[in-house]
Amino acid sequence: MAIDASEGPSRAAPVADRRLARLRRFCATLGPGLLVMIADSDPGNVVTAAQSGATWGYRLAPLLLLLIPPLYFVQELAVRVGIFTRRGFGELVREQFGLRWAGFCAVALSLAALGTLVTAFAAVAGIGEVHGVARPASLAAAAALLVLARLGGAYRRVERVALGIGALEAAFFVVAWQARPDLSAMMREAVDIPWRDPQFGYLAAAIVGASFSPWMTFYQQAAVVAGGMGPADYRLARWDTAIGAALTQLVTLAVLIAAAATLRERVELTSVGEVVEAFAGARPHISPLIFDMGVLGAALVAVIVASFALTWGLTEIFGSASARRSSHDLSIKCAFAFTVCGSAILVGASPDLVSLILKAQIANVFLSPVVVVLLILLAGRVVPEHLRLRGRERALVVFSSAAASAIGVAGGFFALFS
Repeated sequence: MAIDASEGPSRAAPVADRRLARLRRFCATLGPGLLVMIADSDPGNVVTAAQSGATWGYRLAPLLLLLIPPLYFVQELAVRVGIFTRRGFGELVREQFGLRWAGFCAVALSLAALGTLVTAFAAVAGIGEVHGVARPASLAAAAALLVLARLGGAYRRVERVALGIGALEAAFFVVAWQARPDLSAMMREAVDIPWRDPQFGYLAAAIVGASFSPWMTFYQQAAVVAGGMGPADYRLARWDTAIGAALTQLVTLAVLIAAAATLRERVELTSVGEVVEAFAGARPHISPLIFDMGVLGAALVAVIVASFALTWGLTEIFGSASARRSSHDLSIKCAFAFTVCGSAILVGASPDLVSLILKAQIANVFLSPVVVVLLILLAGRVVPEHLRLRGRERALVVFSSAAASAIGVAGGFFALFS
């Protein structure tokens, strides 16, 4: 029987075309999940990790890895609800639970987002001062860049710019490698957990608070709506979120490892600039510029995402129906500009203290659980029947989220009342 030689290539071509189409579709879907997680590795997270490594070595590293599953579960619910309802978190909370709960979420969102904005701009100012740039100049330049990017482009374009800036966070992996960590010490300290020490509990709570924030839920759910994602994008959006959840914790882990290897004896760091200088002073072969690039990238992305989350979220709760469904509304763009510039001015008039950054992370510990509970309830009632959260999946999500919240709240209370 004769075999047509052209049969093989003709069959292979459609397969290659399908694979290329899937790759293009994944690249088009890539964004909200990865971006919100990159923003989660904000300067507050960086400083918390650096302080944890300087004070306790590698002992808090396992906690960072254990937070990956609950972080993914929570953000995946935001994706699910957003894709299948085409509405933001704030709008659904107001509709399903009333204005009182929506108002509480607005307060939680505002406090968390403003805390992130202030710490991010504080990092920009700190990096500038280390390199001899006056605080007003660095803050004005950063604010102008972000406002122009938002006013001059659609959301998807701004998202791509933010992802490009966020790539600078890869610098933290270089810093961790240059720090030459002791693997034997890492393994030994990973199981030497001083649970009864109030300071350890405080930093554990700060790490949980740095990993979970109310603005993350608001942002990702609104972003999948603004990006025009539909049910066909759900599977790829979940991968986007999973990759982001792992990446943000690994970035934070890299900072902790670098600090544990280089900043022992530096029990209290007082500014982002001091963190940078401490790394350079402890290990001369570590390039300060590399660490600066990572912090600057983290700060700018955090400002973009937290500002979007705040303006979108408050519009969803208190705005008109048409404004709630539009990412191009002029009032939203103006609110974005006001939020960015106001935060920059606030930092310009305030000291840049690590203690304030840690307290902002602790505040998230007490604000996030209510937002997570409302999100879980929404996932059980507003999405299509076959996708509603129930059974084993609900038990897994509730258990992992509750465990993370318990660690944070218990650590916070233990530190506050000890």
